Parts: sequence; structure tokens; C-alpha cells
Amino acid sequence: MIRPSAKWIAGKRTRSAIVPTPLASSCRVVLAEDWQNGGFGLYIHWPFCEAKCPYCDFNSHVSRQINQAHWQAAYLKELDRYAELVPDRVLNSVFFGGGTPSLMAPETVAAILERVRKLWPAANDLEVTLEANPGSVEAGRFQAYAQGGVSRVSMGVQALNDTDLRRLGRIHTIEEARQAFDIARKNFDRVSFDLIYARQDQTLAAWRNELSEALTMAVDHLSLYQLTIEPGTAFGDRYDRGKLRGLPEEDLAADMYEATQEICDTAGLGAYEVSNHAKLGAESRHNLIYWRYGDYVGIGPGAHGRVTLNGQRYATEAWSNPDRWLRAVAEGDGEKRNEAILPTDQAGEYLMMGLRVREGIDPDRYAKLAGKPLPQDRLYYLQDLGLIETNANAIRATQKGRIVLNSVLVELIGD
Repeated sequence: MIRPSAKWIAGKRTRSAIVPTPLASSCRVVLAEDWQNGGFGLYIHWPFCEAKCPYCDFNSHVSRQINQAHWQAAYLKELDRYAELVPDRVLNSVFFGGGTPSLMAPETVAAILERVRKLWPAANDLEVTLEANPGSVEAGRFQAYAQGGVSRVSMGVQALNDTDLRRLGRIHTIEEARQAFDIARKNFDRVSFDLIYARQDQTLAAWRNELSEALTMAVDHLSLYQLTIEPGTAFGDRYDRGKLRGLPEEDLAADMYEATQEICDTAGLGAYEVSNHAKLGAESRHNLIYWRYGDYVGIGPGAHGRVTLNGQRYATEAWSNPDRWLRAVAEGDGEKRNEAILPTDQAGEYLMMGLRVREGIDPDRYAKLAGKPLPQDRLYYLQDLGLIETNANAIRATQKGRIVLNSVLVELIGD
């Protein structure tokens, strides 16, 4: 029996999404090569930050000296290599993640985008996103990013009060965040920002007020994540020693999630994915490539990718240490791992990613990947519980089901 729990997928961010049309009432048909159902994107990882946040388990490093020319040359070399492997594909999105990509020299970003456009045909509405931390935002730098080809910015605001920003290890203030947001709006038509909830000592009423305030600032997209305590982080170490106090109980975290859906729906920014909210047509095209299980090239330290070659999908992973990655690229390529993914594992990945989004998965596409359909008795069981809804074209997690999505997945594919 599935019981509600706050240990859901909702708080977990995805890294490294296709043309921004209203989400379809049914999923896509299965195409000649499966990746075409999701599209093709490029993820560029910049591994450097000004400071390491205590909750962050991404591959980020603090370095006082960064040779931008060396990094630019390495990125361009890897782009050339991948273009030989997967030429002539229409590129739907480019995403600069990190780390703190707003620490990249605008000239580096522009050079990468210039090379990208030479290597692949771009969609008419190519989405180019760059992540930014408010403390690293300057008006001139943002203007230069826009001139270089960036069309969308995602800002790591994380909290709307200085006390919680300090607790989260953020080096910006709320005033700096507001100023950075204003600069972003002047330079980009599409601006998103992140907030973290279920923070230490946060009440439901406080979160409702903070989210309502955030919606007065929002342009067209918000990413709202539950604070998760990851092993190997400073918060994880503190938690293991019993030093991280004030975290909400599971029921309170679940109440915050439900309040998030209610407030954002009322404001016209419905959840198109577990943790992401947008106006219709403003969904992150790059992240939709992940969730629709398309192909994406991952370049930079620690970057992951999914690339289909001659009908076989491969999982790629780059060396995570920045110096090791630079050396590996100089010697030939930056990959630490490149492994073929079994069709059954592809089906599991598609299910795990696809149930995160409101549109759900195509059962025929799943069956083609897995070699068999999902078990009908388990689908009936989950449907009776109100955790999924199904028709001939789609299987979707309901709002209730997305709260316990891990349990839904175990029920569908567990032994």
C-alpha cells in the first residue's frame, strides 16, 4: 500500500526543452529514433562559484584564478568533437549551468554560441538559457550576454529574506536579488528564478506569504524546490551530527507543496512539472528535453549526456574535476564514461522523467522501449488510488500522485 510521504522527487533539481507550445493532451507518437520524441539540446557546465552553498551537491568549485581562454578553447574543442558524432540535428536549446555561469566572461559565452550555430542547424526559436546568481550580476555583463545570444536567464534567488539567505549560505542580499532581477528583466524577455522552501523554521504561513510575494515579481516561470539534505554536502554532514535543526516534519513539507500548487495555479503559473511552474508557452524547453527523454550533449566538468548513435542510446559523463577535465580534453575528449543503455533501462529512465511532467508518458513509446507494456493490474491499482490517470494516449501522475512519485515509480517498475 502506498502512503503519503514528503520524501518525494519534488525537491530534486535536474541538470544537464523543445518548442514552447501549449502542453498536448496526449503524448507524442513513437518516431524512427526514440530521441526525436524529446528533441535535441546542449548543456554546458561551468564548474566555478564564488562560494559553495551548504545544500549544493552539484559539481561546483571555488577558484581564485580562472584562465577564461583555456576554458573557451576546451569547450570549443568538445563542441567540434560532438558535432562530428551527431551532425545535422536541429538544436532546440542550449543551457549554461553550473556552478555559476554568470561568472563566465561574456566573450566566452558568445564564442561558444557562435561555434554552436556553425556546427548545428538551430530551431527558429532556439532557447539559450544562462543561470545566474544575483551576487554576480552586472548590467553591462547581462547586456553582453544578450548581445552574444543568450535569450533566457534563470536566477538563483532561493529566499526572499536575508536571514534565510544567510542560513542557505548565499552571498547575496534580498536587495541585491531584486536589483539583479530588474537588470535581467531589462535585458531578457524570458526570466525565471528559483526559490527553496521547507527551510529551517519556516512555517506554512511564511511560505505562502513569500510565494505570493515572488509571484508579484515573476515574469513567466518559477522553479520551486523543497530543501533536500544531500549526502556529502555541508548540510548533510551537519544533519548527520544532529546539528541541522528546525527542518519541517514530512506532513508540513507536503502541506507546503500543496499550497505551492494552489497559489501558483491561481496566479496562472501552473505546474507543468513537479517543481516547475510557468505561464502557458513559457515552459523551459531545455528541461523538457530531459523530461521528454530526448538527446542532449553534456559538455564541461561532471556534465552528463544522453546521445543516440546509429539507433543506440549512450549515457555519457565527463570528468568532474576541472583540471582533470581540461587535461582529458587536451588529450582527446573529456569523457569519463560512455556506456550503451539497455532498452529496458531506457524505458525506466523515460518513465521516471516523463511522469514528472503534467503531460505524462506515451504508453506505446514505453512499451517499444521496454519490449512490453506497463503491467495493467498495477495501473488499475494506482488509478483506483487516484495517483495516476490513463487513456489510450497517455499515462499521467495526478497532483496527488506527484507528491508520492517515488512510490508510484516503485509500484510500476519494482519487482
